[in-house]
Amino acid sequence: MLKRFLQMYKVEQKLFFRSPDVFIFNLCMPVVVLFLIGLIAGDKMAGDSAMTYLQSTFAAVSAVGICCCAFMSIPIVLVDYRDKKILKRFYCSPCSPLRLLTADLICSAVLAALSAICVAIVACVVFGYRMQGSVAAYIGVWVLTMLSMFSIGLLAASVCRTTKSLNVVTSILYFPMLLFSGATIPYELFPEGMQMVVKYLPLGVGIRAMKAVSMGTEAAIGSELLVLIVIAVVCSLIAVKTFRWE
Repeated sequence: MLKRFLQMYKVEQKLFFRSPDVFIFNLCMPVVVLFLIGLIAGDKMAGDSAMTYLQSTFAAVSAVGICCCAFMSIPIVLVDYRDKKILKRFYCSPCSPLRLLTADLICSAVLAALSAICVAIVACVVFGYRMQGSVAAYIGVWVLTMLSMFSIGLLAASVCRTTKSLNVVTSILYFPMLLFSGATIPYELFPEGMQMVVKYLPLGVGIRAMKAVSMGTEAAIGSELLVLIVIAVVCSLIAVKTFRWE
């Protein structure tokens, strides 16, 4: 069983890497955003916060790969398979559809992790970034953020039956999350009124938690962690309940 799963995973991972969107949005864009902000204003203080723009941007762009995978890769792959009747064929074959879902989720997690690793390498090597907080705690919050966002992506894949409807839903989810949650544009640059709205975006909650942990103030993120856990549990349950193979 493990051998069959690994074979399927290898095929799915190759298909993921062959997508030009993966290279552009998952790997290149976060590194370019970090490099530009670090080069232009890396040592300057980010608004009224106690962190520099480099410190703020590092935690933020680490979530870009999560955003791309959660709202583009996962739902698009699954709905495309459903639209082409591939899921139906898996359902009627000895190969469990759950195996396919697991393989795709792992593929997306690998891509998101690669994106975060690339960001960390550039931040540490080029700009001399050093995390003040616990690296292990930061990784834990990053994983929790990934699980929460992936659950929203699975929910979108469960609700949408065709690629046309999915394109609308993923656009509504992806672009606001990418642009207004602090993932690409530093949260501190937004006007105060917009900050009050932006802070409630799910990805923004995860980014704030990662920033706090990276600065060593993880004791103040209890509410953020609770929100991420609730999102992961609720969206996963609804996705399982509403998911259809055809």
